[in-house]
Amino acid sequence: MRLPTWISAHLAAARALLVFTLLLGIAYPLAITAIAQLPGLKHSADGSLVERDGKPVGSTLIGQSFEGHHEYFQPRPSAAGQGYDPTSTGASNLGPESVVDTLPDPADPADQGKQSLLTQVCARSRAVGAFEGVDGGRPFCTTGGVGAVLAVFRANGLTGPITRVVSLNETATAYDATSKTAKTDDTARPFVDTYQGVKVELAVFGEDYAKGIVTPVRGDATANVPADAVTASGSGLDPHITPEYARLQLNRVARARDSDPATLARLVDEHTTGRALGFMGEPTVNVLELNLALDKQYPVKS
Repeated sequence: MRLPTWISAHLAAARALLVFTLLLGIAYPLAITAIAQLPGLKHSADGSLVERDGKPVGSTLIGQSFEGHHEYFQPRPSAAGQGYDPTSTGASNLGPESVVDTLPDPADPADQGKQSLLTQVCARSRAVGAFEGVDGGRPFCTTGGVGAVLAVFRANGLTGPITRVVSLNETATAYDATSKTAKTDDTARPFVDTYQGVKVELAVFGEDYAKGIVTPVRGDATANVPADAVTASGSGLDPHITPEYARLQLNRVARARDSDPATLARLVDEHTTGRALGFMGEPTVNVLELNLALDKQYPVKS
C-alpha cells in the first residue's frame, strides 16, 4: 500500500534529520576532537594552558588581572564582564565621540553616573601614572582625571558671540554620606577659569546642556602612558601589551624584585614577539609568560 504523500515527505525529512545528526552532530565533532589531540595540536586545542609546579595558572590566549601586585607587569584594561571574564567577552562599545559623562544624581548614593570613553581613558591614565611614578596627564584630560570637555553656548546657536560656557564632566555637587544629603563643594573649580573671555561654569546634575556646542579642549599635556594601558581590546581578553607599556613598568617591577631595570629590559626583549610574517600587526609581549619568567629568574625576596 502506498503511503500518502504528506507522510512520505515527513518520513524523508526524518531520515535526513537522522543522517545529518549522526554525521554533523556526532561523527564530525568526534573526528575533529580526535585530530585535535594529535601531538603538536593538543596544547592549542586544550586552551594553550600554562602550568607552574604542575598546576594550570592561566592561558597564553586569555588575559588576567595582576591588579595591585607591584612585583608583576600589568595587562591592559578589560571590558569583559567584571574584567577578563571569558564568559562575557566583549568591548565597551564606546567610540571616539563618547566624550560627555552622565553625572551621578547627588541625591542618590547608589547612582555612580556613567563615564564616557574619554573620562575612562583619563582616569586610567592618571591611575597608571601614579602607579608607575610618571606623569599620567594626557591631551583632552583635566588634572582631575576626567574629559576636558566644554559646552559652548553662542548667541545664535552655532554662531555669534559666546554667551555661556560649562565644563560638562565636572560638578561641585555630590552625595554626602554623613548628612545623607547633596552637598556642594564651594572650593571646586573648572579645569579652566575662562574660555575666550567667558567664565566657565561647573555642570549641575539635571540641567540640559544640549544646545551648547560640545568642545573638547586639548590642553598642553603630553601622553607618557601608552594607549594600550588605558584602553581595552575588542575582546576584553587580550593577553598582550606593547613593548612600550612593558618598558614603562620596568622601574616599578625592578624595585619590587630588588633587581636592575636594564636586566629586566632584556627579559622583556626575550618575550617580545615581532610582527606576524614580518609585516602584519605590531610587536607584543605576553604578560602571563613574562610574569612567569620573572618568578623563575628573579623571584621576590621575602
